[in-house]
Amino acid sequence: MAVAGAAGRARRGGGAEGTVALLRAVQRDIAAFRPRGFGPPVHGAPVATRIFLLGQAPGPHEARFGRPFAWTAGKTLFRWLERATGAGEEDVRARIYIAAVVRCFPGKTAGGGDRVPSAEECARWRGFAAREIEILRPRLVLPVGRLAIQEVLGHAGPIAEVVGRKTRVHYHGVETDVIPLPHPSGASTWFKVEPGRRLLDEALRLIADHPEVVRTFGRQG
Repeated sequence: MAVAGAAGRARRGGGAEGTVALLRAVQRDIAAFRPRGFGPPVHGAPVATRIFLLGQAPGPHEARFGRPFAWTAGKTLFRWLERATGAGEEDVRARIYIAAVVRCFPGKTAGGGDRVPSAEECARWRGFAAREIEILRPRLVLPVGRLAIQEVLGHAGPIAEVVGRKTRVHYHGVETDVIPLPHPSGASTWFKVEPGRRLLDEALRLIADHPEVVRTFGRQG
């Protein structure tokens, strides 16, 4: 309740500066949370925005650059978002709050791939997103990849059932639109073949047409 009260006061009185100050406080707590076996914490800039993007977890390179989606998957993601918003990577980073289900690299599997965080590990980080959502009260949430889609929508089935659709949900107590995206990993072929290619195109169209994207980026569909 203290977070809700502080967020409300920031929106009423502090405006964007108050919102950024609250986000920085959350990010300081993220930086102090260092579970054993995980890499350094990574988060996006404290942007006062009504668009919230939720990824899965940082990869092995993101901590070196100090920001999310800073490697190969990020290049693909920002190409998608440029199609939807008309803005390049740096402008998108300055206008969309970028978070993740887990904020530290979870390590590798025995086979050499990036390890998917467990349900228990996701739960340990969930409070950070809840605080960010309460502060920002986004009008649009963009979950990227299966783990983020499950976290936001509670959907554990095939992503073809939700990508390419807009859903109205309550996420951490805030009513918002959700438009899921597939994970932009170079190892994935889902978005390169049908029906994934068509569903990705539809998702990007929905993002481009969303009133909050039009308001934020000056885009007219």
